[in-house]
Amino acid sequence: MGALTRVTAGLLLTAAACGGERGPGSAGYDVVLRGAWIADGTGNPRYQGDVAIRGDRIAALGFLGAAQARETVDVRGLVVAPGFIDMLGQSETNVLADNRVLSKVTQGITTEVTGEGTSVAPLTDALAADDSAAMKKYHYREDWRDLDGYFTQLARTGSTVNIATFVGATQVRLAVIGKTDRRATTLELTHMVALVDTMMEQGALGLSSALEYAPALYAPTEELTALAQAARRHGGSYATHMRNEGGEIDMALRETFQIARDARIPVEIWHLKVSGRLNWGRMPAVLARIDSARAAGLDITADQYPYTAAATSLAASIPAWAHSGGTDSLIPRLRDPAIRAQLHRQLAARPNKSDRFMRAAGGPTGVLISAVFEDSLRPLQGKRLSQIAAARHRDPIETLFDIVIADHARTGAIYFIMNEPDVQAALKSPFVAMNTDAGGVAPDGPFGAEGTHPRAYGSATRILGHYVRDLKLVPLEFAVRKMTSLAAQRVGLFDRGLLKPGMAADITVFDPATVADRATFDNPHQPSVGIAYVYVNGQKVLDHGKLTAARPGRGLRGPGYLPPHERR
Repeated sequence: MGALTRVTAGLLLTAAACGGERGPGSAGYDVVLRGAWIADGTGNPRYQGDVAIRGDRIAALGFLGAAQARETVDVRGLVVAPGFIDMLGQSETNVLADNRVLSKVTQGITTEVTGEGTSVAPLTDALAADDSAAMKKYHYREDWRDLDGYFTQLARTGSTVNIATFVGATQVRLAVIGKTDRRATTLELTHMVALVDTMMEQGALGLSSALEYAPALYAPTEELTALAQAARRHGGSYATHMRNEGGEIDMALRETFQIARDARIPVEIWHLKVSGRLNWGRMPAVLARIDSARAAGLDITADQYPYTAAATSLAASIPAWAHSGGTDSLIPRLRDPAIRAQLHRQLAARPNKSDRFMRAAGGPTGVLISAVFEDSLRPLQGKRLSQIAAARHRDPIETLFDIVIADHARTGAIYFIMNEPDVQAALKSPFVAMNTDAGGVAPDGPFGAEGTHPRAYGSATRILGHYVRDLKLVPLEFAVRKMTSLAAQRVGLFDRGLLKPGMAADITVFDPATVADRATFDNPHQPSVGIAYVYVNGQKVLDHGKLTAARPGRGLRGPGYLPPHERR
């Protein structure tokens, strides 16, 4: 038997074993995608065949002949892949305000992982009150207090995409300690560990941290390890925005490895980058350190968005000590002339390798105001901090303080802090997955009047178009694996990320010749092109760039989930 014949026979056997060749009178399939190039998520070479869906599951792959289906779709020349997984999105409340999650679906994303340090649960009345202005503006309600409640709310609202979440170390610290700069007492740490246990049983994927931001940065390593040990007891992992991504990244990596070792937990490094112009070129060394840790027995992986600019709040540029007590303490400090002068001196000091945010971006010219909360500040969007200061005939650092006060520390900013060779080095690594690090938005939705980072619309498609097709940096199958099975494996979503009979029917169909990102820093609200179809849990949510009415997305529970009757 020739090699091609053996492959064909094997595919037919796979289809037959899963009901691929149905007998007379059978019900057939719900959907058959015919004539595809199948990139199944394993990283193996693509092959031609058909993909069948029954209900919310993949039913068969192979040459399915005359198999009957309620809908047959001709996808010749297109690639059929598992639905892409965003390893760090920020749509947990965006989806409640706009369940289309358009910027994600139009780039082929079917599942979002969220919960960076803060998370939807546990939620207290005081923490919900902090979000009251956002709830009023975007018309959603935080009427839950635990993860069960959030998933119930998500099911009522509906979604085009699946949502899975970590429990944030910041969140449990806020719930128990608050926003002050101090260590947890023994009793408080016990309470925090108990909250992590509860959230894990309710379906959290693991523990997360965002250690560059207050109040997370007040937590010592021992606190994080104790919380990570709780997550590990339930089969979870630890995902971290490390304490530093620039000149002190070696120290941050040491802490990350220590937590992995002491808690005996798998670790995901979120949005891996080398930040700050004085540190550019260090990504190969960072990847080598992770490789060495893996060789020594630690289970460490990472993810990234494929852009040279980061995005977070404008207030993050203000030194961390000024954030103790939260925004209601930060604003009075900025209004105090003596404290303001002290902060100004720190931000105006000579550059060094440990600089963060505005200083890491080379100063005000490297900072773009992306989104404001107050409508009166809308003219600032899309302008560099240096431009705004010049127009006001004001010092740029004083201008930063003025904007933070006027917008009550809710201004979003884009920081140009990475370089392209470092981005490409990480993209070529087999243990680096993909994220957007952005909430789902739409040009005509409640967030459309605000700016965003182009990664919100284009992370997955930029990899497939710019880096795979145009630059030929990595093979297509390699890229698909990074965005599917690698991601699913890391967070314990074991029924997703592969095209395989019995797996969830989350499927993305794209044209490898035309797939591309269109969003730019100047005009970010532009959906990607080249995504032909997206199926979520077996239902079509995108048809050639147009959303359908289907909202089949679900709240996905982590490996430690227990039904309510089985909990302690």
